[in-house]
Amino acid sequence: MAAVLLAGIGASFAGDIVGTIRGVPPAASGAQPGGGGAYESRRYKYVEKIDYSALRDFVVYVDEPLNAMVTPAEQKQVVKTTQRDANFDPHVLPVVVGTTVRWPNEDDIFHNVFSMSDAKEFDLGYYKKEKVPEVQFDRVGRVDVFCAIHTKMHCIILVVPNPFFAKADDKGRFAIRKVPAGTYKVRAWHERLPPQTRVMSVPAEGEVRVEFALGVGQLPKP
Repeated sequence: MAAVLLAGIGASFAGDIVGTIRGVPPAASGAQPGGGGAYESRRYKYVEKIDYSALRDFVVYVDEPLNAMVTPAEQKQVVKTTQRDANFDPHVLPVVVGTTVRWPNEDDIFHNVFSMSDAKEFDLGYYKKEKVPEVQFDRVGRVDVFCAIHTKMHCIILVVPNPFFAKADDKGRFAIRKVPAGTYKVRAWHERLPPQTRVMSVPAEGEVRVEFALGVGQLPKP
């Protein structure tokens, strides 16, 4: 609906969505939950607890197609996820639907890049530096990518429906610039936490602020 109403609006009638996003631990009945660390029990001393304050790679985006406001050039972007030191860099890469991702291998060992996700299934085979494969992501959704050789290699391509998105910095701050004026569903996302969606009105100029706190609810009683 927003795309139909705003199809003719120019860039001069646009505002910014800015704010912060963070993870919060679940509330515990009668106890203050710890952040991170290990369990006191010797039996579970190797089991790591999540430090919610240390979570990174949050993404905030306008969760509507808005096809009338997306140009062909914006859908034909080319970005990359690099294989370096047996890791993917970045770990989370948000892209607009239609984007092509390149997969260079900067290590001196073979990697195999593949995904079995519903939004995109592919297998790039085994390779070193002799080639740089490309994959176009043409469906919205989360794409988990792995290496068939190295079990700890994992990254996520988060394919969003329009170019109005932002990845938060290390302090949880984000800014989505030049969003055409209107009312939208804005979604806050993290790979390990339930997402949140807010309905927000973006002004014709200036900014609208929002704070997201993603969590998993309340812990059961001990």
